[in-house]
Amino acid sequence: MGLMEAGIYVSLVVIVYLIWRLRQSKEPVTVLEQPVTVLELFAGAGGMALGLEEAGLETVGLIEIDKDACATLRDNRPKWNIIHQDVSNVDYSKFKADIVVGGFPCQAFSYAGKGLGFEDTRGTLFFEFARAIKEVKPKIFVGENVEGLKNHDDGRTLKTMVNILCDLGYNVQMKVLNSVDYTVAQKRKRVFLVGTIPGYHFVYPTPHEEKIVLRDALKNVPESKGTKYSEKRHKVLEMVPPGGCWVDLPLKVQKEFMGASFTSGGGRRGMARRISWDEQCLTLTTSPSQKQTERCHPEETRPFTIREYARIQSFPDKWKFNGSVSSCYKQIGNAVAVNVATALGEQLIECIRNPRRTKNTEYTLYQDKTTQTTLFENPEEE
Repeated sequence: MGLMEAGIYVSLVVIVYLIWRLRQSKEPVTVLEQPVTVLELFAGAGGMALGLEEAGLETVGLIEIDKDACATLRDNRPKWNIIHQDVSNVDYSKFKADIVVGGFPCQAFSYAGKGLGFEDTRGTLFFEFARAIKEVKPKIFVGENVEGLKNHDDGRTLKTMVNILCDLGYNVQMKVLNSVDYTVAQKRKRVFLVGTIPGYHFVYPTPHEEKIVLRDALKNVPESKGTKYSEKRHKVLEMVPPGGCWVDLPLKVQKEFMGASFTSGGGRRGMARRISWDEQCLTLTTSPSQKQTERCHPEETRPFTIREYARIQSFPDKWKFNGSVSSCYKQIGNAVAVNVATALGEQLIECIRNPRRTKNTEYTLYQDKTTQTTLFENPEEE
């Protein structure tokens, strides 16, 4: 018997032996599932990335142009692949990922022609998001944006985006999710566009039964830095009760504080707003002390601190933010609430691991009739 024949013989004996051992063993054989991977554009301070990680997804790259946000990501997750670069300069073809996510800004397009295609949106950040999808070819993409995207430019912006994403070969659906429904002490509505290749069907996360308020979110919150109101604004906000706003001020003070806005239409109940302990906070912005976006502490006449801001966005206390005080507020205010991202991540994994075939022929019109509506109607939000 030659060496080659002997080697083959030994290999066969080993294989037969291993099969026999498996059959004799009473222990179940564990099959390790491959991790579900994600590439994120416009990663910011990591609200989406952290939530997806908590759901069980594995990041292959996070692209962010802001240096402070990149420092925040690196300090909290040294092993993550942080790419400090403009999204327009990234070669996405080198990435392999099951999912591409990104919170691209809402920008108008130029409608010189009858209809816009992929190349016609060049120069916008949406184009870079679409380019990443085109080059990576993920099974799913998730695009996050402000609720105003639905009606931006009379709805033409959203319709253009959806048409382009469909042309890339995806079934596209849209739903507005409110953070308050996912154990977050904040009323924060955001549009989530989800696209899937044929053969996969994504179902949006079901709202949690548990609803928390500011008191729950800020229990034992650690001390941290924060900004202050000007002396003039401090005097005004001292007059506002918990849960109140400018309408609770004396009439003379209302007129002085509101200026021209006093006689304009609209609710404007977010101005001179003091949050109460037993309600959810209004949407956090990138600055807690601007006239249009005051979010005053329930008891103390001051804006929320950085760690309070982070708690309201469901960041854990151990997640540290780099940069100046204003930069930290900006990073937190721009983030996806962590608990919302976790709920989305769980559904993304379910979609990848248990794909369901659908009979959809019109990508843009697919919606679950029980909880979702068609893209180009104006659904009544809860």
